[in-house]
Amino acid sequence: MTFRHLLFVAAGLAVLSSVAWFAQQRTPSDDPVLSSSGPPSLAAQPAPGPSPSPAAVVAAPGSVGSADPRWVRRTAASAGIPAVAVAAYARAVLGLPSSCGLGWTTLAGIGWVESQHGTLGGRTLDAAGRPSSPIIGPALDGLGPVAAVRATAASSQLHGDPEWDHAVGPLQFLPSTWDSWTRDGDGDGTADPQDLDDAAAAAAAYLCGTGYDLSTGPGWSAAVYAYNHSASYVAGVYLAATTYAARAAG
Repeated sequence: MTFRHLLFVAAGLAVLSSVAWFAQQRTPSDDPVLSSSGPPSLAAQPAPGPSPSPAAVVAAPGSVGSADPRWVRRTAASAGIPAVAVAAYARAVLGLPSSCGLGWTTLAGIGWVESQHGTLGGRTLDAAGRPSSPIIGPALDGLGPVAAVRATAASSQLHGDPEWDHAVGPLQFLPSTWDSWTRDGDGDGTADPQDLDDAAAAAAAYLCGTGYDLSTGPGWSAAVYAYNHSASYVAGVYLAATTYAARAAG
């Protein structure tokens, strides 16, 4: 690919991500919504325009870091996301400084691409946000497109492989990254990458910790790219996030 072609690809991705950061901040409608269950289509769709309000979730009255249960139920039904996952993404966003600019739909987009919100392979989420069986990524053994990453005694405790590392949990954290960004998102006293509450809080902290301005298209794109170094990954998160934004606002 020539340098000129690379410039065209980069420009296209910047435009794509500019729409995505608008969509992640849409305010859910207060009108009754129709249930639209199931995953988002990954076919290209018209992206929703910006909302006049930057609010992404509704805080429960008198409760810090917890989304209004009525908002969670309504949003889960309209977006087709398990309610426990919506609550985890919303709680993670409410725990961030407002200057970060991260919307819940970006976390939902990542959650869909990584593990279908913890339901990959027929799994279900329990009330605490844990999948019915642990989610362990493929061995990072250097074969095919994956890097070779040796396991450590500590990382083996997360995935059970004494030789090679694996990404773990519904948001697929590498053990080394989890060590740096560990969060107890639900305040239960345990930080567990298999717990979607904890994983969402860690992912939100990681995205904001990249130093990019997520209130801009290029910043949003760069932060998601930092989470997984793949332009196709950024595009997949964009498609899922904008689909969820459109459903939640509908």
